[in-house]
Amino acid sequence: MPLTQSSPINMPISFKHKPGLVVYITCGDPNLEVSRDVALAAIAAGADVIELGVPFSDPVADGPVIQRASERSLRNGTNLDSVLQIAKEIREQSGAGLIVFSYMNPILQFGLERFCASLSGAGLDGALVTDLPIEEAADYLRAMKARKLAPVFLAAPTSTDERLRDVARNSRGFVYAISRTGITGTRQEIADDARKLVERLRTLTSLPIAVGFGISNAQQFAEVGSFADAAVVGSAIVETIEHNTGREAEAVSEFVRSLTGAGKTAGVPG
Repeated sequence: MPLTQSSPINMPISFKHKPGLVVYITCGDPNLEVSRDVALAAIAAGADVIELGVPFSDPVADGPVIQRASERSLRNGTNLDSVLQIAKEIREQSGAGLIVFSYMNPILQFGLERFCASLSGAGLDGALVTDLPIEEAADYLRAMKARKLAPVFLAAPTSTDERLRDVARNSRGFVYAISRTGITGTRQEIADDARKLVERLRTLTSLPIAVGFGISNAQQFAEVGSFADAAVVGSAIVETIEHNTGREAEAVSEFVRSLTGAGKTAGVPG
């Protein structure tokens, strides 16, 4: 149902059920219109938050599936401006959580103050900058706070206690807990490191904790829900788009429903 003109623009990030679902898409793959439709289909199927990925020419933290998607998107001419436009169109039709997922370089080229102003103007809730260390984020945090935007930071199993405290103190919306070190991509099982990391974070923050990197099926989604507030699914979504030319939104909807339905079937309390 489209939002009315009197509706609030920036919506607080929330997870209505447990486990909640964060869906990542590479915007512009295969094109921007499909990306918008995929995001809306994922929301209708049960996604709580959409991460709108900005394609980047050197996505060092991403596995081959997302690398291919970034390459296709860049060939289409997708940039941060066009991602923000798609975000605005999604916000006009949905109150779900919306964050930009980007490397720092496109943001610096865009301009940090302009970036935060544009996020707010498009109705986005915040951003996750994958290669911005918390220790170097002072200017970014000031600009985000001025616009009442949520900076989402990554926490890794290898993070020191001091870094986890900084991540917990400065994150808003939710904390993104990386289930393992390395690059993104699907995995056959969830690393035990993820559970231990969530336990460490629980002592430092009352924010929801979302676990990502490698979640690709209903069993893993339900498993994450047994110890975290939400799961982040990226590569499996991008791969679904890649393999379903012409029916991308429908295929993603079916996949998301298979995940969220499994969470309910597993009896995870909401």
